[in-house]
Amino acid sequence: MTEKISRFPVPDLNALPEDVRNRMLAVQEKAGFIPNVFLMLAHRPAEFRAFFDYHDALMEKDVGLTKAEREMIVVATSAASDCLYCVIAHGAVLRIRAKNPRVADQLATNYRKAEITPRQRAMLDFAVKLSTRGGEVEEADFDALRAHGFDDEAIWDVGAITAFFAMSNRLVHLTATPPNEQFYLMGRLPKS
Repeated sequence: MTEKISRFPVPDLNALPEDVRNRMLAVQEKAGFIPNVFLMLAHRPAEFRAFFDYHDALMEKDVGLTKAEREMIVVATSAASDCLYCVIAHGAVLRIRAKNPRVADQLATNYRKAEITPRQRAMLDFAVKLSTRGGEVEEADFDALRAHGFDDEAIWDVGAITAFFAMSNRLVHLTATPPNEQFYLMGRLPKS
């Protein structure tokens, strides 16, 4: 039995616009499967394109934050938002990028107890506060980040990643999209 991946229609891959289909096939070739969130978002191709363009602009650069730190933000804030899909999917990516099979589970459970640096802890303190109590963010929160070497561009990235994945979390809640089974084991054991 195939698990339902959205409360909304999921288009047939062959019926999608060529650019959307090609993006999915490229991910499938690299990962071995198409993540359910791609299929769910394909319901609206224009929004699919905008979502992944912004995702890539935030997540695929190595300036200010490492790619692993970017994933840390996603896992910790998604855990605070009870988003199973993003915790599991981005936890898999984090395990690979951090080369640490434990860190994603630690961040999803209690980032304050995770095997991370004081700099990363300050980053996640800020991200989780912005995610859960954004109206309480004040200048002292920025000062704490600056004390750990974050410049304004890196602080923007922390905030923008937090905000983007708040939207992503809500879309997953709206659609009831489950994580792909493949994500659960990714990055847990060294490749043979």
